[in-house]
Amino acid sequence: MSPHPAKIVMQRCDELARITDEPGRLTRTFASPAMRRANELVGGWMRRAGMKTRTDAIGNLIGHYAGQKPGAKILLLGSHLDTVRQAGKFDGPLGVVLAIACVEQWHRNRLRLPFAVEVAGFADEEGVRYQTACLGSKVLAGCFDARDLQRKDADGVLMADAIKRFGGNPAKLKSAQLNPKKLLGCVEVHIEQGPVLEQKNLAVGVVTAIAGQSRFKISFTGRAGHAGTVPMDLRQDALCAAAEFILAVEKFARKTNGLVATVGLIRVERGASNVIPGAATLTLDVRHQKDSVRRTGCAALQIIARRIAGARKTKVAWQPVQQTASVPCSPRLSGRLKRAVKKYQRAVAALTSGAGHDAAVMARITPAAMLFVRCRGGVSHHPDESVSGPDVRVAFEVMNDFLRQLAGDYA
Repeated sequence: MSPHPAKIVMQRCDELARITDEPGRLTRTFASPAMRRANELVGGWMRRAGMKTRTDAIGNLIGHYAGQKPGAKILLLGSHLDTVRQAGKFDGPLGVVLAIACVEQWHRNRLRLPFAVEVAGFADEEGVRYQTACLGSKVLAGCFDARDLQRKDADGVLMADAIKRFGGNPAKLKSAQLNPKKLLGCVEVHIEQGPVLEQKNLAVGVVTAIAGQSRFKISFTGRAGHAGTVPMDLRQDALCAAAEFILAVEKFARKTNGLVATVGLIRVERGASNVIPGAATLTLDVRHQKDSVRRTGCAALQIIARRIAGARKTKVAWQPVQQTASVPCSPRLSGRLKRAVKKYQRAVAALTSGAGHDAAVMARITPAAMLFVRCRGGVSHHPDESVSGPDVRVAFEVMNDFLRQLAGDYA
């Protein structure tokens, strides 16, 4: 007797987690050697499931399972294959591997749907290498900003050059856009990255909306000096200004209901133990399900940064990196997911996603929906990230039921 597809999904997530750019920990970033190996592995699974594969101009891996008739519309499934640094193995890959398992089941039974299914392994969602997220889905949705091609990574490599080395083509990114008229919608399965499902003791939940997000690069500039000779009252310490701002960000977010704000990266120049820091650059990530609250919060934090810089006789530069509006999920697709969930667990949890997702980008051109899978402790972006086999089994059954419902709509 062959193992349940959910068991295969778990095994494949383990196998994929062994592909990394950093030995000893899971790190797989955009257009890296590990991403190439991941695409090769996952592409093989796609072909085994009866799909034809292609890799587009930015490096998205896409498997196509044809519908009953030529030219049928396309339902897009999948998630991303890149990771954060020192990642867990389910954030992103679970949605890709689970979608392949669903298609493989239909293929094994020699069945076709009245629509085509494409499974996407998006090339970049986390934004680790170039500090701007969802590059892969932005290309497919036709909203990629060509100016981003001039971004440099920590090693000074231009994004355009990284794409070329990966085998992509920066000149053909526009032509890689999917035709909205040919799409039925986009559905992404993803771990919850939060504690709600665990608190409710539910395996899966249906997402109703995805929070908006703002990312900034902020630089405080003071004056470097000798750590032993410059008196404390004459210093223009950029790191102290940045540190004060970081704590102000935390205090502000705690006072604003539903707002989350994070400084996740800081770099200091000149970075020596006996030198007063002359410059400090940090990242700021602000999210809320209401765009008006997020925008107001960002404006207030910019004022706070200026006030701190002025008081410490430093300068501050505030550079927007990414702005993503909040996205309501498709009521129709979400309704189909809820109906399927009811068959496999006692209640349906409706959730708001505080994290950004490729589905939010794809919602610009097609209806989008998401299914969350419970993760232990709500832990994500960490090696301890974990989902259970029984929960993955529920997610698999829900998605197959969802596909059957949708097939009935278009029969």
